[in-house]
Amino acid sequence: MLPKDILKKIRRIEIKTSRMVSDVFAGQYHSVFKGRGMEFDEVREYQPGDEIRSIDWNVTARMGHPFIKKFVEERQLTVMLLMDASGSSFFGSKAQLKSELAAELCSVLAFSAIKNNDQVGLIIFSDRIEKFIPPRKGSRHVLRVIREVLFHKPEGKKTDIRCALDYLNNVMHKKTVTFLISDFLDCEFKTQLAITNKRHDLIAVTITDPREQTLPKAGIIRFEDAETQAVQLVDAANKFARAAFEKNSARVLAGRDKLLKQAGVDIINIRTDAPYTQELVRFFRIREKKRKRKK
Repeated sequence: MLPKDILKKIRRIEIKTSRMVSDVFAGQYHSVFKGRGMEFDEVREYQPGDEIRSIDWNVTARMGHPFIKKFVEERQLTVMLLMDASGSSFFGSKAQLKSELAAELCSVLAFSAIKNNDQVGLIIFSDRIEKFIPPRKGSRHVLRVIREVLFHKPEGKKTDIRCALDYLNNVMHKKTVTFLISDFLDCEFKTQLAITNKRHDLIAVTITDPREQTLPKAGIIRFEDAETQAVQLVDAANKFARAAFEKNSARVLAGRDKLLKQAGVDIINIRTDAPYTQELVRFFRIREKKRKRKK
């Protein structure tokens, strides 16, 4: 039995995100992800106007007159949410921690999937696999997913994206739409990124806090790495120190985006100081345009 305060928080996030799915993303998820593949439906007799290339020659030979294979659009998808729960995710200088924002994004995507009768699964990771919930359908299942993304207590502190992607590829043999939600403060996962994007439709959701890019004009600031506990003192009153910090941050973010683009992964850049709805809508629209161009 869950405590009342936990149930209230789950209920609040359910109301907020389900309303957002209905009002903001209605139809967009469906138009972007549905009908992306074709699956076999049945064999039926050839009718005038059917394409010759659809003829099933084996059945035709057995029956003595033409039969064709009928295919329909693949209607059900499997959506996997990979959520980074490493130490760096429990940071935020604005209204939300990165971890809280990641949990809300997972909720929005999970409700979008369930609303379209798709399966949704969850992998929470740090430097290890923290939690795996196999994909299923239904409102009770999505509420379980929301409960885990909101209240799971991670054991690991560091980030291992390679481990998370390897685990996904081992447990999910059919193609999925996978959202990798992380601040991507990790390295050496380039190969796994490319492999996973070939097996699945991989989308990177990057979460960044403004204090990771700029420093306030203050005095001596004590920085502690949430993943390694390494401590560093920075004189934020020194303009050269602030400039060096901003330059290094820009280099790290540019390297992250370059790595994702080289692997052919689509990117949704989310910040803790800006509404995420605009970036999600922008992603859906770009995806829809790409899909129309391919037709």
